[in-house]
Amino acid sequence: MTVTELSEVLAAHPGVNLHFMLPDGAFVPSHFHVTEVGRVRKDFIDCGGTVRSTESCVLQLWVADDKAHRLDAAKLANIVRLAAPVLGPNDPPVEVEYDAEVITQLPVTGVEVTPAGLLFLLGGKHTACLAPDKCGVGAAGCC
Repeated sequence: MTVTELSEVLAAHPGVNLHFMLPDGAFVPSHFHVTEVGRVRKDFIDCGGTVRSTESCVLQLWVADDKAHRLDAAKLANIVRLAAPVLGPNDPPVEVEYDAEVITQLPVTGVEVTPAGLLFLLGGKHTACLAPDKCGVGAAGCC
């Protein structure tokens, strides 16, 4: 899901509750806060010598003890709107940063409209060899 897609779904469903499902089927507690919206750019060189870069919009979710707190779609849409100058002109994919015993970044892979509100589906991220032909592991032994 890109920032544009996120903004569109939030605008189409103002006032509804937001839910985030982790890859294992568990949910981020419903009283989460969005404490940051940022653009993260990673410039790197892979094991084969190719310079690469990735960019994403990261929503940091934080859970406190204020169990009555609820963030709805209109409030998150406003936060994303405020972040537009930071996010820049690109339309990067959206990831969620969440503290699940360790800080984890999870891509937002989809959204479902449910009777309870918007359900954002979070996927996993995995390491991979980006140059199997150059580093000697070959396609069969890599990834």
